Amino acid sequence: MQITTKEILWNQFGASIDMLENALLMCPVESRDTKNKFWYNAFHCLFFLDYYLTLNPLDFSPPEPFTLSEFEDKMPDRIYNKNELLSYLKLSRKKCHDLILGLPDGIANQSWTNYSRNMNYSVLELLVYNLRHGQHHAAQLNLILRKDIDAAPNWVSRAK
Repeated sequence: MQITTKEILWNQFGASIDMLENALLMCPVESRDTKNKFWYNAFHCLFFLDYYLTLNPLDFSPPEPFTLSEFEDKMPDRIYNKNELLSYLKLSRKKCHDLILGLPDGIANQSWTNYSRNMNYSVLELLVYNLRHGQHHAAQLNLILRKDIDAAPNWVSRAK
């Protein structure tokens, strides 16, 4: 059986998203207060997961009820609840899966640029950057869970 580069990339990117989901699922509601900012870290991660999966960044718009507050470097107007965050994760997971496995030949080397953030990457490098960003925040959420409830989700080796 031959595994393609796209399948390998999805297996690892999907595992990173699964780890984020597992942290969200494990978090008790009382842990998501403004002091430890669990909910905000999760939102920030999901917002940029979605954004970096948009091949033309000028076309980006998060789904309702989320706003573009991350581009304004300010906290959202309200705390997003666990179900809203999990719904956003589900949408972004599908977007990621479909983008990676449906990536046409030649697109991986195409430029993705956001001048206001001084970012100029190939689409492939942006995908790896995005994976690392998600794993970074999943680790932060796991640390918060360890501090708050003395538990954290297990490592995920491949996408479910």
